[in-house]
Amino acid sequence: MIEGVDYIIEDGMLVFTREFHLKRGYCCTNGCKNCPYSIHNESKITKPDSEDGRNA
Repeated sequence: MIEGVDYIIEDGMLVFTREFHLKRGYCCTNGCKNCPYSIHNESKITKPDSEDGRNA
């Protein structure tokens, strides 16, 4: 993992970036700050909200 690409340090905590989540390819349903996925079905979420990964 690369700081500034996959994660940032915010208030002493490691925070995954939108890019990291998109590379992983799915939502873990933990409510991550930069998650680009919609929570439609908490058991399996596989597509980002929009093509650029931002919330609609």
